[in-house]
Amino acid sequence: MIGHGFMGAAHSQAWRVTPRFFDLPLSPELTLLAGRDAGRTATAASKWGWAETTTDWREAIAREDIDVIDIVTPGATHAEIAIAALQAGKHVLCEKPLANTADEARAMTDAAADAERNGVRAMVGFTYRRLPATTHARNLVAAGAVGTVRQVRAVYLQDWLVDPDAPLTWRLQQEQAGSGVLGDLGAHAVDLAQYITGHRLTEVSGTLETLVPTRPVAADSPVAGEGGSGLGGAVLGGAPGTGERGPVTVDDVALFTGRFEDGVLGSFEASRMATGRKNALRLEVSGTLGALSFDLEDLNFLEFYDYAAPAARQGFTRIMVTEPAHPYVSAWWPAGHSLGYEHGFVHQAKDFVEAIAAGTQPSPSFADGLQVQEVLDAVSRSAGKSSVWTPTA
Repeated sequence: MIGHGFMGAAHSQAWRVTPRFFDLPLSPELTLLAGRDAGRTATAASKWGWAETTTDWREAIAREDIDVIDIVTPGATHAEIAIAALQAGKHVLCEKPLANTADEARAMTDAAADAERNGVRAMVGFTYRRLPATTHARNLVAAGAVGTVRQVRAVYLQDWLVDPDAPLTWRLQQEQAGSGVLGDLGAHAVDLAQYITGHRLTEVSGTLETLVPTRPVAADSPVAGEGGSGLGGAVLGGAPGTGERGPVTVDDVALFTGRFEDGVLGSFEASRMATGRKNALRLEVSGTLGALSFDLEDLNFLEFYDYAAPAARQGFTRIMVTEPAHPYVSAWWPAGHSLGYEHGFVHQAKDFVEAIAAGTQPSPSFADGLQVQEVLDAVSRSAGKSSVWTPTA
């Protein structure tokens, strides 16, 4: 694994737990953890059970005893690492968004296509696809439960940047993160909307806004550091600073409308300034026969509205998605025992390993990641041209 911050912890937990709950055809071994700071990398490796460490990610790619490269670094490094790994014949799992730009994502997708011809697999980590509720929602839409989809509403709201004195981190620097909330949260909203409906966005009209243009440089947290999550400022007052303020070069809020390939309209909002919302990824699909609603802050439930029900019984029904019949759940606890945020990463690892063993292309592929990147790129270009409708490809 390359990187060891917030996502590194989530992925490490998944690699450790997956073979203990699922009968995998191959057994993952936590062989080598790579990070820029030797001390922090060693601490993370000891905590999560990695056998060895290195400060040079190229060592992982050169070693013959390593089959999989898991990339959990900031977006600015994704393309270089992923392309080198694929060319060396390593299977690659890469965190979202796939890259910082559509051009970088396109180069990664081309490398993945070349590698696939040699049996090498690549997948991008949109883990919210793998929650039992969201997978069940997709299955219901595909089975016709909501009829013809007419509208989609998707928002992803957090509030960790509400305090204007929250520290400047790598997630607020374009050269490291590529974009702000658009790529960080908007990417999830776009992918989940397309995944559940089965339809892709073809054009968008967007607005981006930076609400706090400068933030304090934290004394103990380099802007480009990879040892932490970049999610600073969750508590009012932020972190101890140097007295210096640096420029925020990404967006705080992204608002856009989109049209799907079948003409369906969608509305999207992403914000890290939504006071009181901690991790609210919410999606609603309205159709001719019914509707579905999901909220990540209540992730063990899916709401379903049956338009054909008698008037006296109409209303959204809360489905507790914890039965063995629901996706992934049979490997876990008895019915009614809830799952959490970390389980999506476990299911991701399971599906990735099974695809490698079967010699099939895992989903979402790098091509899927590129398509989401093209949507984000179109939103950014639209925002720069007074929200003009802009094609995604």
